[in-house]
Amino acid sequence: MDNMIYRIAAPEALAVAARTGAYGGEAFDKADGFIHASTRAQLAGTLAAHYADADRLAVAVIDLEAVSDLVRWETSRGGEDFPHIYGDLPWSAVRAVHLLKKEDDGWRLPEELTA
Repeated sequence: MDNMIYRIAAPEALAVAARTGAYGGEAFDKADGFIHASTRAQLAGTLAAHYADADRLAVAVIDLEAVSDLVRWETSRGGEDFPHIYGDLPWSAVRAVHLLKKEDDGWRLPEELTA
């Protein structure tokens, strides 16, 4: 298993987290009580299922070991187990951020984020 998990978010929200030291999630995360995340293999499906109306996004690459005490693997879309982060994501656990712009034919992930 990949030792990273991935959070798709508004670039502005991740920029604030980089300055403040923590990411608390967005409105839908707060409503659900956890920060939604994905595995590398789940990224494309998550983009298609939940971000069709967005034009620009960012993907934070999160060191799973650094947040292991905050993560629960729970069954969600399609019966798959997804990583859910309970609590604020410490920015120190973020190893990289990739900016995404939707192409005419949909989201295109950079090569390093494809399964």
